[in-house]
Formats: sequence, C-alpha cells, structure tokens
Amino acid sequence: MSGIAQKVPNRALITLCVMLGNLMQSLDASIANVSLPYMQGTMSTSADEITWVLTSYVIAAAIMTAPVGWLAVRFGRKRLHVFCMIGFVIASMMCGAADSLEQMVCFRFLQGICGAALIPLSQATMLDIYPFEKRAQAMAIFGMGVMVGPITGPTLGGYLTEVYNWRYVFYVNLPFGILAITGLLIFLPKAAPRTELKFDWTGFAVLAMGVGALQLMLDRGQKLDWFSSREIVIEAVLAGLGLYLFVVHMFTAERPFLPPGLFTDRNFACGVSMVFFTATVMLASSALMAPYLESLAGYPVDTAGWSMAPRGFGTAIGMLTASRIAALVDHRLVMASGLITLGLALNAMSYWTPDVSQHQMMLTLMLQGFAIGLANNPMTVMAFTTLPTHLRGFATSLQALCRNLGQAVGVSVTSLMLVRNTQTSHADIVAGITPFDRVLQSGDTVSHVLDPATRHGAVVLDQMVNHQAQIVAFSSDFRIMGLVVVPSLLLLLVMRRHVRPAPQTAAGDD
Repeated sequence: MSGIAQKVPNRALITLCVMLGNLMQSLDASIANVSLPYMQGTMSTSADEITWVLTSYVIAAAIMTAPVGWLAVRFGRKRLHVFCMIGFVIASMMCGAADSLEQMVCFRFLQGICGAALIPLSQATMLDIYPFEKRAQAMAIFGMGVMVGPITGPTLGGYLTEVYNWRYVFYVNLPFGILAITGLLIFLPKAAPRTELKFDWTGFAVLAMGVGALQLMLDRGQKLDWFSSREIVIEAVLAGLGLYLFVVHMFTAERPFLPPGLFTDRNFACGVSMVFFTATVMLASSALMAPYLESLAGYPVDTAGWSMAPRGFGTAIGMLTASRIAALVDHRLVMASGLITLGLALNAMSYWTPDVSQHQMMLTLMLQGFAIGLANNPMTVMAFTTLPTHLRGFATSLQALCRNLGQAVGVSVTSLMLVRNTQTSHADIVAGITPFDRVLQSGDTVSHVLDPATRHGAVVLDQMVNHQAQIVAFSSDFRIMGLVVVPSLLLLLVMRRHVRPAPQTAAGDD
C-alpha cells in the first residue's frame, strides 16, 4: 500500500473509517472513569477492586501494542484491522452486559487486546494513503483523534451515565463500530499476507512481562506506598528484568520481535523518545487540573470540565497550524517553537493560585494545547522521514507503546510528587506556627477560631495549612513538568532535516 499514495481511491472515506476506530480506542481509555462509582454499586465491589476495570484495559493495551507491526505484516493490515475492530465492538457489548466484577475485568482485558492495534494501524494506514507533501495534514487528523478522545471521554461518559446508565458507556461503540467495519471492508486496499514469517515468542514474552509489570507498578504504586510494598518491589524487578532481556534478545537474536533497524534510524529513535517525554506532560497536566479546579478553586464539576475545554481547541488549532506551515518551515523549528511555548505555559501555571481568573486560566490552557499540537504534529512526521517503508508498521506500534508508557509514567510521577510535596510543605508551614505568633495572641475573634489548643481551632488551622500546602505542591508539579521539554529540545539537535523525496514511480508493498 505504500507505493504511489496519490492513486489510492476513496482516501477520504478510508480516513473517516480508520479515524472512527482511532477515536473509539482513545475514548475507551478514559470514558469509564466517571462511571466507576455506578459500576461499583451495581457489582457490589470496593473502591479498590473497581479500579481494575481501568487497570485491566490499560495493561492489555500496553502489552499488545508492540506486536501489532508483526501481526500486520504476517496477516495483512486490512485483515488485522477489521478483525480487531470486530473484536473491540464485541468486547464493548460484553462489557456493557457484564453482571460481575470478574466478567467486567475479563471483557475489559479482551477489549484492550483488540483495541491496542487500532491506533498504530490507523497511523500506518494514514501514512500510506497520503502523499509525502500531505503527510503533515494526515498526521494532524490522526493526532486530533488521539488527543480528542482522552479530553472528551470523561465528559461523554458522565453524560451517558447521567442520562441513561453506565452500560451505555460501552454500548455507544456499537453504531460507530459497525460503520467503521463496513467502510474498512469496502474501501481499505488489501495487502498480501506473508505466511513465511515466524513469531518471536521469546521476545514477546519478556517484553510482555516487562511492560505489564511496569504498567501495574505505576498504576498501583501510589496506592500501596511504592517500594514499602512487597508487591511493588516484585513488579519493579520483573519490569527491569523483562525490559533488559528484551533489549539483549533484540540485538542478539537472528529474527527478533522488533527489527533493530528501527533504532539505527536517527530520526525515528529521537522521534519516539520525544513522544515519550511529551506524553508524560499531555495526560498528567489534564489529570492534575481536575482536582486543582474542583478541590482548591471550588469549581463545580461541570464548570471545571468546560474550563478545561480550551485545551482541546488549542491542540486542534496547533496541529492544523503545523500542517499548514509544514512545507514552508523546517520541522525542527516548528517543534522547537511548540516545545518552548509548552514550557512557558507550564511555568506560567506554576504561579497560579486558586483565585486565578477564569479568563487567564482558559487562555493559558489554550496556549498549552496549542503548543502540544504544534510540537506533536511535526514530531510524528519527522520520525518517519528517513525510515524505510517496510519498517513502518513496526514503527507505529512502537511509537504507540512509547506514548502509552509516557502517559503512565507522567501520571504516576506527578501523583507521587503531589502527595510528597504536600506533606513536605505542610510540615514546613506548621513549623512556623507557634503559640507566640501575633495572630494567635491578638485576642480577637480570629485568634479564638484558630486557637490550636481547642479541637475546632486545630481542625480549622490544619485545613488552612493543608490548603496552602496543596497550592505549593501543585505549583511544584507544574514547574517540574515544564522541565520535560529540555531533553526533547536537546534531541532536536540530533535529528536530520525533513527533506521531500523525489517522486516515486514504482509501487511498493507492505
């Protein structure tokens, strides 16, 4: 399919179909979040147990993302894409009909297995059906599908749960899934499968062990107090061992699971590294904003949701801008502009206090979204500039895996830093409060209300201190996230310039 992209018929319809699958997968990663309390009541489970509804999906998707490239070459991209779409829709219906936690976790795991292939397959298809000069526009469309899902997922999930019930969070995939499957069967060109390829079970086993253990450690670490828990220590050892064995096996085996040629391409190696770093910010910043607005600023849930909407609009504008100027400006300069703007936006957020005006907050979030879109579009294009066509399927699956791991690492690290910094700041503030403080000795109403010698005064004083400690902790998190752009900017110095190739005259194959 990667030959003369200009001659691909029904390009717009193929784009619509693959983006439907893309959007469904990214939506389902977050759409169930707000419905967990309702599922918990239906299935009579604890708050700790119901989180496996999310964990099972994420772990399955993380494990199964890596082999997508091999499966696409072995069985043909069209066949794999249609099979995964059908499996994803069936698993969604089974999730909606689940009556117990065991059933739900099993069906969500199956949904994650089938959904893992949808994003890398859609990205590889978009790269193939669009000519080189339109590739930036194609990646803008692809990127909006990847980012719109997590942003709108909680809002859509809350609406469906409120108007109908939590089961419709999964049933909503049925009409869109049928439409996408029908379109793929009719319009997507078919590639011949390569039946002679053998699967590297050793490489897959150690990678699955490493990625699965890492994902589980990051997901449960904060809840179990990290390395004070035996479970987290075991998961950390398994993650390190699995990833180490995978790297050794990849460079020593005759036919490894992932071709080492992926990492000898300078642009791709830098591109996937940058995807990992920026992914740590994309999800973590939005995950921090919800508790910041609701807990500290006192925003109602619906107002907090609408206040964060400009970030999504900014991302879409940034991607479209990057695609428009792609032919005029060096992609590295566009990425540098986006990364620097992202760092400045996160640094501005570190100076926020809960009484920040809604206007200023929404402008900053829109700027942050614009920066993410501006940087990520050329970042995706640059990763495939010098990569051989036959490695494209493997590359898209590896890029998706790095994006997933980056998001998991970002959320876990920022959550850990938020808790630890809150405790540290609380202790520092309390150390400055003594009975000799003038406010406590003034004898007026305030000193009586805040008198630490009384139970009521101690509670009120602790609440005030904790509120201030959380403000400091959130500011520290935003400032730390702003530093993530530094390694990405350094990697830009290593990347080659994005040069348009000479027109091709021969058709290729997968």
